[in-house]
Amino acid sequence: MKKPELLAPAGSMESLYAAIQGGCDAVYLAGNLYGARSFATNFNEQQLKEAITYAHLYGVKVYVTINTLIYESEVKHFLEYVEFLQTISADAVIVQDLGMMDLLHQLYPSLEIHASTQMHVHNLEGVKLLEELGIKRVVLARETPIELVKKIREHTSLEMEIFIHGSLCISYSGQCLMSSLIGGRSGNRGTCAQCCRQPYDLLVDGKKKNTNSYLLSTKDLNTLENLSSLIDNHVDSFKIEGRMKRPEYVYVVTSIYRKAIDSYVQTGKIEISSQDQEELLQIFNRGFTKGFLFHEDYHQFINEYRPNHMGVPVGVVTKKTPTTVEIKLSADIHVQDGIRILGKEDVGKEIDVIYLGKKRVKEASSGCLIQIPLEAMVKVGSTVVKTTDFLQMKRLELDIHQEKRKVPLTFDAYLYIGKSMKLIVQDNCHTVEVESDFAVEESKKSPVTSEQILTQLQKLGGTVYCLEKADIKKDENIFVPIQKLNELRRLGVEAISRERCYQLPMKRGTYQRIPPNFVSSPMKTALAETESYYRSIVQQDYQEIYVEEPLYTKKIAKNAILKVPRVMETVPDYTEPLLIGELGSLYRYHSVVTDFSFNVVNSYTVAFLHAMGARRVTLSYELNDYQIQSLIEQYRSRYQKEPCLELIVSGRIESMISKYPLLSKYGTGKKNELVDKYHNHFPIVEKNGLLYIYHYQNRQLENPSHYYDMGITSLRYVEKI
Repeated sequence: MKKPELLAPAGSMESLYAAIQGGCDAVYLAGNLYGARSFATNFNEQQLKEAITYAHLYGVKVYVTINTLIYESEVKHFLEYVEFLQTISADAVIVQDLGMMDLLHQLYPSLEIHASTQMHVHNLEGVKLLEELGIKRVVLARETPIELVKKIREHTSLEMEIFIHGSLCISYSGQCLMSSLIGGRSGNRGTCAQCCRQPYDLLVDGKKKNTNSYLLSTKDLNTLENLSSLIDNHVDSFKIEGRMKRPEYVYVVTSIYRKAIDSYVQTGKIEISSQDQEELLQIFNRGFTKGFLFHEDYHQFINEYRPNHMGVPVGVVTKKTPTTVEIKLSADIHVQDGIRILGKEDVGKEIDVIYLGKKRVKEASSGCLIQIPLEAMVKVGSTVVKTTDFLQMKRLELDIHQEKRKVPLTFDAYLYIGKSMKLIVQDNCHTVEVESDFAVEESKKSPVTSEQILTQLQKLGGTVYCLEKADIKKDENIFVPIQKLNELRRLGVEAISRERCYQLPMKRGTYQRIPPNFVSSPMKTALAETESYYRSIVQQDYQEIYVEEPLYTKKIAKNAILKVPRVMETVPDYTEPLLIGELGSLYRYHSVVTDFSFNVVNSYTVAFLHAMGARRVTLSYELNDYQIQSLIEQYRSRYQKEPCLELIVSGRIESMISKYPLLSKYGTGKKNELVDKYHNHFPIVEKNGLLYIYHYQNRQLENPSHYYDMGITSLRYVEKI
């Protein structure tokens, strides 16, 4: 049975140590630029060097995330950064931007590229496209069901990576514009404001349907009970989410999944104790879900009560005075624990004093009646949860810094009179040989014994190594100074470390994309989502009108173009031309217009899509006029050709697409809306089994015709809210 890679997050150097000591096989991390978690601590260049050296000593691979969209003005620095990553032997880069994926693969053919989950790959056709392009690994969308994972595995040699634990996005990754549209913080640029963790009301035909407020806040993924299915289906890499989490979280989750994977591979059973489950709950949870990967009931997918750590219940409020609260404990508690008393507005506190009766104590056990100082108002009967366990955190901190994980070495030592000492060192895949400048002498008084030699050789403290086995071959009556034995050991350790801190080869290639030249007249297109709007614009001067099924089947207009869904587990047969929104369709069809969901923000992506058969490329909503102008100028300069570009200038904007059927849970009407705390109304629709959330404002660019002068071929007008 093939053991999958356990891939852990590292948002800081401390988290890197925690991940490795927890037992990971690889880590993913980011530098200070181009990573999709800009608010993590991340790594500067010197820290990246140190991180890769430290990880490689343990045999742990390092994947660097450069998975944001790259604007035209950033490409030069982006390439310099990638060259730096290769010089320090990063094992792979994780990429979202299609143009940069294409550029890097051509310029650096030895560079291992992983397609980020932000690339929105969710079907076999999308995987096959990446395979043909020479990508090494794909991180599948979190919504991909296990049956489709199995199908993909059977039809591709591409490595598959799947998220197994941690926070979930409510939207398909790479397909959420909500944060960008509301506050200018783009999830595609690593600055997501987590709008999904905010409170909303659901209005159906003007009536509020929800009792709880956090309608889009997902529970955390936990696949421990289903891990065997992923192993049996030969998923290559199991990914833990959490680059924003503290080191102790990384250590707990990594070590428990390490135990689970190893136990299944060795015994055929997942051996996880109730204590392990409690550890996971205590360190961080929003409630757990097995996710769409394992067909979670949608009623169990969302935590509508609160978007933060749920903690673990430890008691109930039994009495409240103006300055204290009395709690009947159902679990142990300790000074410096963090607690939260649940209510209409939660009250949080780090415990600094505990009274048991009139006695001041440091800890109290389940069943005790305790008092703690608290002036805030809470209700009798309120549940008390522990959000931070002081003893757990102290124990985890100690476990991480003890560096119990060691790399076993085998020593073969040769000590013969008149010859230089020799030491052969082996790990699990390397062999090195070192010699001392000291020639072994015959002993005149007390010969050095094998036990004395072994004592010096196994002094590996302060290194990542331990001595698993030693074979000492020597003459009987020898003399060797202790410091020379120590020096020999040091030379051996340094030599094996050089082998383990490998330098990856860097090949250079040339970039060549030859897109077709487009000679196009300015045109207008429209997107119609309702039949009434479709009929109202048929006689207007739109060269093409995009419509979805079943409107398309009515053949109201000859210039109708089918808009293909951007989430399809299997790409069906459609008659071209088409408007497409995902990579699987790009693989399957050839006469297409690519939609805004391809997140096109640079000229390299335009050229790539044109070369793959796109007759027209729609630019991202996130580009401003200056960036559009720069993109067009660079395209013309580099390729000496004209692109064929479309820009959406007015109408409603799809700000999020989700597999979560919110309206199926609450009911639907003619008018369905989410309302945020600022009283903005977001129209919502369910179609094709998916939830679409639209922005609360229509898009309306001023003076649209000036984009023709800029070099845009087609302006799209979308049906308004």
